[in-house]
Formats: sequence, C-alpha cells, structure tokens
Amino acid sequence: MSRSAVVIGVGARAGLGAALCRRFAREGLHVFLAGRTGQTLGERAAELGGAEAATPVIADATVEADAVRLFDRVAERGGAPEIVVYNAGNNRFRPLLEMDVEFFEGLWRLCCLGGFLIGREAARRMVPAGGGTLIFTGATASIRARPPFTAFASAKAALRALAHGMAREFGAKGLHVGHVIIDGIIDGDAVNRRFPQLKAQRGEDGMLSPDAIADAYWALHAQERSAWTLELDLRPYKETF
Repeated sequence: MSRSAVVIGVGARAGLGAALCRRFAREGLHVFLAGRTGQTLGERAAELGGAEAATPVIADATVEADAVRLFDRVAERGGAPEIVVYNAGNNRFRPLLEMDVEFFEGLWRLCCLGGFLIGREAARRMVPAGGGTLIFTGATASIRARPPFTAFASAKAALRALAHGMAREFGAKGLHVGHVIIDGIIDGDAVNRRFPQLKAQRGEDGMLSPDAIADAYWALHAQERSAWTLELDLRPYKETF
C-alpha cells in the first residue's frame, strides 16, 4: 500500500497549499494536489519531484463528481490516503447591502459545501481503511464575523461546524478530524501581491509563515490518539487576539 496525502486548494508556490505539499512529501508521502488550474498544479507537482512524488488532479471541490473522482485516483494508486487537508477558500469581501445571491452562495459553496464533499469522500475511504487525519483550514472569521466579511464568516463558521460534527462522528472510528484557525495574515504570494505594504507594516514575523503552518498540520497528524486535538489556532506572536 502506497502512503499518500491529499491537499485540496493548491496555488502559488509561496502559499499554504504548496507548503503543505512540500511538508507531506518530506515525510515520504505521495502527494495528490487538487485545484482548478492545471498549469499551477503541474508546476507544484514538478517542484515536488514529478510523477514519482506527486499527482496533480484538476478538480472543483464544489462538484460532487470531481470530489469522487479525486479519491478514486488515490485509490487507484494504492488505497486510502493517510492525511487529507481541505484548504480551498477565497476570502472575498463586500458590504452586505452590495451582495447579490451569487456572491454569498459562491463563498458558501467553496468554503463549506466543498468541505462537506471532500470530508464525506475522505471518510468513506479512510474509515474502512483504519482511519487517518482530515484537517480543515479555518480563519479568524470561523469564530468572529465582522463587516465587510459577513458572507465569508458565515461560510467559514459553517465549515467549522462541519469539522466539529465529523470529529464527533468519526473520531472513535479512527479518523482524526481537526480544524485549524488561521488567526492572522499568511505571508504568501496572494497577500503580498495585492497588499505589498502589509509585510513592512507588520514587521519581522508579523505574518504567518506557510511552512510553519504546515509543520503545525503535520504535528496534528503525528499526535498519539490518546491526546488528539480537535481545534488549533495559529497566529503571529504580534497578533492581537
């Protein structure tokens, strides 16, 4: 049986999804990278070492058939994955009175519905195989709603509820479900490209390192089952609570 990991939501090299892939590959797991952009996935897979180390899978997590196909690809290579991370999300914001239904529903579909589809398919494969680890990436908005992030917060809060429910349903069956609250700004390409001034304003270690977050995810996976963590919150030491 080939040991494997699945990461849904892989984009830029300097991003959390890519950092998770690197961390899991370092532990000897074959990494399945999933996302909606084939070129980007191919680049990240090549950086990990090509076909022997990684398999890129173009998939939209909000489409049921894509979620099923992703895990079918994993099974074809050698059984259920050891660890799955749902890292898909898009922190878009807009004042409530300027939101249309498409905007609100789009955030919910990506942040929550996709988490449900991936979580369900992961549980269907991993529980009969003896378990593993399923981690959902959360945000400050998972526990606190502020305008103009109301739609994002409602979707992330729903994802958190999903994670908590799954942990209670599947924990005793060997599936370690974790929810990680990213309480701060990730030092990645997306933010640094859109808001280049933030890094200077925050100062040294004022933003979360993607590689440091990835280490925390691996630590969750490595926990002894007598002391599992359901929820972990991560923030820079300078971040106010």
